Amino acid sequence: MQNKDIFNVFFREKPAMMLVELKNAKNEIYASSLAKNIDCTYSHVVKILQEMQKAGLIIFDKQGRLKLLTLTKKGTEIADHIERIKNLL
Repeated sequence: MQNKDIFNVFFREKPAMMLVELKNAKNEIYASSLAKNIDCTYSHVVKILQEMQKAGLIIFDKQGRLKLLTLTKKGTEIADHIERIKNLL
């Protein structure tokens, strides 16, 4: 079993990678760009982001027609741990 396979045993890949991608983003990031970066459909990304918002992991900051995504302190901590675990595997 390869490292990626074992990582997927512990974590659902797309949601975990969404948090890591948000943490490592150099510029402002929106749901559409996040979907493109992790190779996922926009509707699936939005559904996961809504659950993350309910859990207090991200904040949507509406800017005109777009919603900027920002990790909360809790979201950043979880993304750090996910990235650390992925690197250990």
